[in-house]
Amino acid sequence: MFDRPGGGDAAVLVSQDFGEPDYAESLQELRQLVASAGMEIKATVEGRRPKPDAKYFIGSGKAEELARSIQASGARVAVFNHDLSPSQQRNLEQLLDCRVVDRTGLILDIFAQRAQSHEGKLQVELAQMEHLSTRLVKGWTHLERQKGGIGMRGGPGETQLELDRRMLRIRIKSLREKLDKLKKTRGLQRRARKRSQVMSVSLVGYTNAGKSTLFNRLTQSGVYAADQLFATLDTTSRKLFIPEGGPVVLSDTVGFIKHLPHALVEAFGATLEEAVQADLLLHVVDAASPNRDEQIAQVNLVLEEIGAAGVRQVLVLNQIDRLGMEPGLERDEYGRIRTIRISARTGAGLDLVRLVMQEHQQSMLEKIMDSFDESTVAA
Repeated sequence: MFDRPGGGDAAVLVSQDFGEPDYAESLQELRQLVASAGMEIKATVEGRRPKPDAKYFIGSGKAEELARSIQASGARVAVFNHDLSPSQQRNLEQLLDCRVVDRTGLILDIFAQRAQSHEGKLQVELAQMEHLSTRLVKGWTHLERQKGGIGMRGGPGETQLELDRRMLRIRIKSLREKLDKLKKTRGLQRRARKRSQVMSVSLVGYTNAGKSTLFNRLTQSGVYAADQLFATLDTTSRKLFIPEGGPVVLSDTVGFIKHLPHALVEAFGATLEEAVQADLLLHVVDAASPNRDEQIAQVNLVLEEIGAAGVRQVLVLNQIDRLGMEPGLERDEYGRIRTIRISARTGAGLDLVRLVMQEHQQSMLEKIMDSFDESTVAA
């Protein structure tokens, strides 16, 4: 029988280069994730392989090197920059005698720490339960013990693994039902906004691009904003008034990241639904990031996955103060604003954000009037 070892606040990072072009960026992102989780990085073990090792993912020689690094540093957690199979995770924990966390598990832990709203906590728990259900396929050996007999909740001869699977299924079903009820409530609120012709705008973008800072600037609210990954998890909405326009509901959504675990995309579908149902997306980008093009592509990939690719989008190049750039805008061939340059931190160019919303609001009004005229003629 094998019981999983406990964790701690000190970690050794493990990253394997399989020839990916974004390897260095991915490793840097892992360091930011570990720091966001509140852990201290003691060492980093890197290697290069053509493909993962079936038993240890990193190969037996590199696994021994990792064991020595953990023992020398006193770390109690090994954080992998990859997703591990249940058997690989179990084999590594037996060898290393410390807690092993893969990339998806780390992101789930951060989400669990940061979720504040009731809905956010339900979404995180659902993602955790769904991730855990995959761990039970080839889980720890204590799950193979038999349960059953007089006074036991399971049937005669039912294994602990079967019991755990059944309990997980029940809990997952319960969480989905609760989230569906919250989704219906939000749908009613959204329909009420549509009837009152209030435009909805969602801020989307890579995590740490400055969405929450921009949201606070525009709405004069105090949403938590920090220089860390996933500083904001719960969608926050505020109403603001656009001069020469009208009322707008602005929503700040969770930030995206490379290789966002699919379970999180599904579990946070309700949160990201604000982006799907929005009239306008403001795609906030860190203009000073050397990887901004890749980050833009990653966000668009997730938007497509959740069904928001068809929503009108304007690129907001933020943090231009770090580049010494001036605020400005670019229009497309139809005369619509395509890109704006701003600094949410200094407030430079915020008038351009309001101009984008004002022009889109006017465009929506014109479409409504055109459809009204067409229906009048038809009648």
